[in-house]
Amino acid sequence: MNSIALLVILSGYLAVLFFIAHWAEKKGNSKWTNNPYVYSLSLAVYCTAWTYYGSIGVAADSGLSYLPIYLGPIIIAPSWILILKKIIRISRVNKISSIADFISLRYGNSRFLGAIVTVICLTGIIPYIALQLKAISETFHVVSKTNISSLVFNDTTTYVAVALALFASYYGTRYVDASEKRKGIVTAVALESVLKLVFFVIIGVYVTYFVFDGFDDIYQKASLLEKFKEKNTIGGLPQAINWFLLCILSIFAIFLLPRQFQVGVIENNRENHVNTAVWLFPLYLLIFNIFVYPIAWGGNILFDGKEVNSDAYSLLIPQLFNNQTLTVLVFLGGFSAAISMIVVSSIGLSTMVTNNILIPYNLIGKLKGNEQTISSKKILNTRKISIFSLIITSYFIYRFFGLNYSLVSIGMVAFVIISQLAPAFFGALFWRRGSRLGAIYSIIIGFIVCVYTLIIPYSLGLTSSSSTFISEGYLGIHILKPFQLFGLDYLDPIPHALFWSMLFNCITYFAVSVSFKGNYRERNYAEMFVDITKYSSNHENAFIWKGTAYRNDIEKVLIRFLGEERTKRAMNIFNLKYNVDKNIELADARLIKFSENLLTGHIGTASARILISSVVKEEKITLPEVLKILEESKENIIINKKLTETSNELKEISAKLQDANQSLMIKDQQKDEFLDTVTHELRTPITAIRAASEILHDDDEIPDELKKQFLQNIISESDRLNRLIDKILDLEKFETGKQTIHPTKNNLVQTVEKSIEPLQQLIRNKNIAIHIESKEKINAYYDEDRIVQVVTNLLSNAIKFCPEKDGLITIQIIEKDNFIHTFVQDNGKGINANDFEAIFEKFYQSTNQNIKKPVGSGLGLAICKQIIDHHKGKIWAQASLKGACIVFTLPKQKADFT
Repeated sequence: MNSIALLVILSGYLAVLFFIAHWAEKKGNSKWTNNPYVYSLSLAVYCTAWTYYGSIGVAADSGLSYLPIYLGPIIIAPSWILILKKIIRISRVNKISSIADFISLRYGNSRFLGAIVTVICLTGIIPYIALQLKAISETFHVVSKTNISSLVFNDTTTYVAVALALFASYYGTRYVDASEKRKGIVTAVALESVLKLVFFVIIGVYVTYFVFDGFDDIYQKASLLEKFKEKNTIGGLPQAINWFLLCILSIFAIFLLPRQFQVGVIENNRENHVNTAVWLFPLYLLIFNIFVYPIAWGGNILFDGKEVNSDAYSLLIPQLFNNQTLTVLVFLGGFSAAISMIVVSSIGLSTMVTNNILIPYNLIGKLKGNEQTISSKKILNTRKISIFSLIITSYFIYRFFGLNYSLVSIGMVAFVIISQLAPAFFGALFWRRGSRLGAIYSIIIGFIVCVYTLIIPYSLGLTSSSSTFISEGYLGIHILKPFQLFGLDYLDPIPHALFWSMLFNCITYFAVSVSFKGNYRERNYAEMFVDITKYSSNHENAFIWKGTAYRNDIEKVLIRFLGEERTKRAMNIFNLKYNVDKNIELADARLIKFSENLLTGHIGTASARILISSVVKEEKITLPEVLKILEESKENIIINKKLTETSNELKEISAKLQDANQSLMIKDQQKDEFLDTVTHELRTPITAIRAASEILHDDDEIPDELKKQFLQNIISESDRLNRLIDKILDLEKFETGKQTIHPTKNNLVQTVEKSIEPLQQLIRNKNIAIHIESKEKINAYYDEDRIVQVVTNLLSNAIKFCPEKDGLITIQIIEKDNFIHTFVQDNGKGINANDFEAIFEKFYQSTNQNIKKPVGSGLGLAICKQIIDHHKGKIWAQASLKGACIVFTLPKQKADFT
């Protein structure tokens, strides 16, 4: 492709990223930017140009040895539920903005330790950024089929580096508080993660199924190549140890790389987002690696005997078949992989450089002065210059030092260098005895071993020096060979360097920490880090400080960085949180810690401590005092926790009492309504009987026909009264559990027919058609007399509500699973959906009845429900196209009816 056209595409792509970042910053807490999937995808910044190109090169040259770097994160990912969440909680509580801040804070806010961590990170990451720029440059020229120019301004990468530096400088320093979330950067990185995965899968599918005929075809053809079998076996014990050490290396990297700490910890909005990352990130790595092998060996097949760079197979294969579109897409995927690493790493490194080197060692004197000579704007500008300088420095390393090693080899060196932080970092999380001196000496000694066994040999390799250092060892001492230190000759250079550096590092860390106890501040933070769960809600209470401090002096320092309004708001929050009188002049330990946290995001933990210490008079505290205060603090926290639990229990009990009281009031009201209704229902027939009786008693001349009518009324009302009393007694027995049923195996179809027989005259009188839809025999377990009572009641209601003409009642009996379902449906006016549950209450009569109110007690359906419930069945009303439909179920098999 023409280089100008490719530049236009790149410019357009960068413009899209700028737009996405800008949009995400404007949206703030939108669900599109603040969700677990964006967070999880941003962690895929782990997959750099190394993954995109370098893994293919390793797979092509060395077979399966590319896998351990991805196996480590996949294996350790489940532990994020505990470890990563703990790191996030510690960082959030203490306003930590970088891994240098994290380690230095744990070991007593050590300024020197923070600087060491920063130097280690710079040493490991700057050459790695340079390699990403090199990858962009080389792949650009592969796609455009042009040669790399020796002139800086003719090199496309120059302009890419400048564009990335501007992008990272602008969106990475929008807030003076470095612990603030950069939603624009994170969203852009998440988008790049999606694109690089999609484009990689596309080229994988293309190579596997379009260039070749599937995985088997590639394997069959690749197996004919020279040394195929040797390259694609794990080997014996030595190779297994190499793999194990590489897995450990990648586990360290996923926690300790500045870019991973930045997106995984600093940019985390909610701890529960980790729950999604635990499965989504490993899945991402697995999908990415599915096609590494077919692309690598597909390239080996296609370019067998040709001098080509195996790292670029993913570009060279589609280019070989003149598929220009796919070549550009793959290039954009690799470009995304490289720039996301460059941007995030430069932001993290710039924060470390500013907060752990420039401010504490250069600007802190001015900060401690009475006049404000360093504004928040100046801190922001310092960070912007740092980001720009880091990227441009990396660019010049790439331009003038060449870096002839592969992407993977330089990436591995970076991993080993960063791994020197591991003992101090994980010791900070889990070991209270870890001390500042132990952390400092262990990192320095581990780094020296790393320099000797890895960096010096690699540097000599770069310069093509004739030195015998590698082959014969220092001063010709064979046991000091950098790649075979002390005679260990079966490890590859990277695992070899990791093993010896970690061995010396860990021994030093534990030995020095045990031999030299840390000061009270270290022990204080050790307790707060290891038991962060106890202190996360009120960590200021756990901070130990003794001395004299005035609120006014502290507020003056805060105003210089936060401004008067924000300082006032922060102090109000502190006063409310701890119920402190704002008029008190003296400050306590809680305010000291609170103030340090407010400054930490701006100038780093060490500088915040130095600055606050400059306006207070601190007294030294002995270690026994620290332990005593910590114990008291623990007891207070336990007491507070118990009080909180008791308060919550009381709230629950109070809520339950209120519910019970409400329930009693409702039951009392129902009882009153029930008694009123019963009284009314009983009075109605009694009144009718009394009226008819009085007429018969008072008037002897009543005609015989009228006399018979009155007597018939008395008999009818007496029967009605008798039925009502029976129903009330029935209902009372069911509700109190005194009523028993005697289920046997019966044919439900015959029971329904038996129930219809006494009602035939009523059915004929209203010209109602009745149909039974069922098999001839459906058996179920029930008390037949009681089910006859239910069916009779339902049919009686259906008859009452059927229209005067063309009435229709349908009874459907069907088997479903372990129950028999019986549907009784009429074509009357139906039941209001709002009444579906209420119709089974006592004395309830539907509001959707015919014009003429039918006669009824309002107890029928309530009794039906009790009967069906005692049969372990259910009864309900359901929606119907026309009329009402009542459904009840009975068990097919014998059940426990007690």
